[in-house]
Amino acid sequence: MADTYASPHDQNMSAEIGEQIRHADKAGSPLRIVGGDTRSFYGRAVDGTPLSLSAHRGITHYDPVELVVSVRTGTPLDELESALQAEGQMLGCEPPRFGEVGTVGGMIATGLSGPRRPWAGAVRDFVLGTRVIDRTGRELRFGGEVMKNVAGYDISRLMVGAQGTLGVVSEVSMKVLPRPAASASLRLEMPLEKALDRLTQWGRQPLPITASAYTDGALHLRLEGGASSVAATRERLGGDELEEDFWQTLRDLRLPFFTDDARPLWRLSLPNHTPPLPLAGETLLDWAGAQRWLKSDAAAEEIRAAASRVGGHATCLGASDGQGEGHHKAQGAAEPFTPLAPVIAKYHRRLKAELDPNGIFNPGRLYGDV
Repeated sequence: MADTYASPHDQNMSAEIGEQIRHADKAGSPLRIVGGDTRSFYGRAVDGTPLSLSAHRGITHYDPVELVVSVRTGTPLDELESALQAEGQMLGCEPPRFGEVGTVGGMIATGLSGPRRPWAGAVRDFVLGTRVIDRTGRELRFGGEVMKNVAGYDISRLMVGAQGTLGVVSEVSMKVLPRPAASASLRLEMPLEKALDRLTQWGRQPLPITASAYTDGALHLRLEGGASSVAATRERLGGDELEEDFWQTLRDLRLPFFTDDARPLWRLSLPNHTPPLPLAGETLLDWAGAQRWLKSDAAAEEIRAAASRVGGHATCLGASDGQGEGHHKAQGAAEPFTPLAPVIAKYHRRLKAELDPNGIFNPGRLYGDV
């Protein structure tokens, strides 16, 4: 049975946010969109008037039978996950928290997913629709009318990872998944090269693996699914038992690898079978090798060139301006994200001009000219 939550306060809150946006657009005054402000380390600093969505919170509709939930973007992720857990369900993309006040809006804005991402999907894959407050203060529901037809894009999914540069997402509807019946985590000591080979072999087999990481000389695996399948795979693979909270600690970048070193932190997205890159520093592998965290003082150009040569790209998380509760305060690259190819950059600027011609929404958060 579906549960729906609504109150007059909801409409008033959206109207208040819309009024602030309308005045800002009219004055050409930049806005820095803020929820829990736990992800300020991800992206460029924004110089603008804070627009807080932290009070715009709560689940508006939840249907456990249909596996669908709608929630306001100021809602803490912990609050949403607790409601889902009570029904034996979860967010399949396993989004990181980065603090107790990390919000649904932050999840949508950054598009960051946790260890389960290669097996279940990314944040964008679970988004069904959004409500977006545009520059005129109107709250529009997507995908449907006006903006999608004008711009020719799926606005709901474009909002994922856009860092608030295209509009203010006030509400999101998402698919959810049942929680697995059984779970086990293993630690297997082996060299990195052997671990990559094993992961490639296991990836061709119907094994219930839903997370894999390599750090401290060992391959870490999470098995989830039916009790008999998990038990049989655990016996087959061997290894030592691993604490279940390892994955939450990895998800939120709280392992010693992330916290014990002041060097800039880089996130490398690579083909999962890629051998270790010839870069100075230490590396932690996640997503079966497709996501690699690098602690290094190497130049940004060197790191990005090495990632590009194997068909990947690199993002620096060490360029925080010190706002909020971000974990990574070390100085990093001047441009956190890999520069766009000219053709792609043209489309980014065109989309920004369509949705935000006066440049009020988180200007420069992704790139200096967007």
